[in-house]
Amino acid sequence: MTTDTSWVGPALTQTVHWVRTVGITFGETTAQRAVAHLPDAPDLHNHVGGPHAAMIFGLGETASGAVGLAAFGAVLERATPLVVRSDIAYSRLATGPLTAVAVLDRPAADVLAELDAGVRPEFTVSVTITDADDRETTRMTVVWTLRPNR
Repeated sequence: MTTDTSWVGPALTQTVHWVRTVGITFGETTAQRAVAHLPDAPDLHNHVGGPHAAMIFGLGETASGAVGLAAFGAVLERATPLVVRSDIAYSRLATGPLTAVAVLDRPAADVLAELDAGVRPEFTVSVTITDADDRETTRMTVVWTLRPNR
């Protein structure tokens, strides 16, 4: 059975004002993988002509949130997804439009089993960011939790 996750990108664009402000768009979004795009815009540039590090971080975090929302959107009435920590490594100067690919690092069913058992689960999303020539510029890891609603 396939779950429809086509709502994730539009939902993030509508509810997360920063996403709309900087022009992030979404490609494929599933419960295992999400793709997000940051346009090349002078207003987002840093002193060396590429997207500011904050924009790159935001793109990666947004992509990680998209895959998390796709994977765990069905439990939002009982748990809130929150970032616990993140790690980012910039490996080359990013220029032009960027693409972030976020991948859930373990099965969503395992995370949900922990939630069902009364444990506050954590899950990791790995993100790779590439430039328009498909060269990797950044790697990021975002650890999320599902905090049970009170």
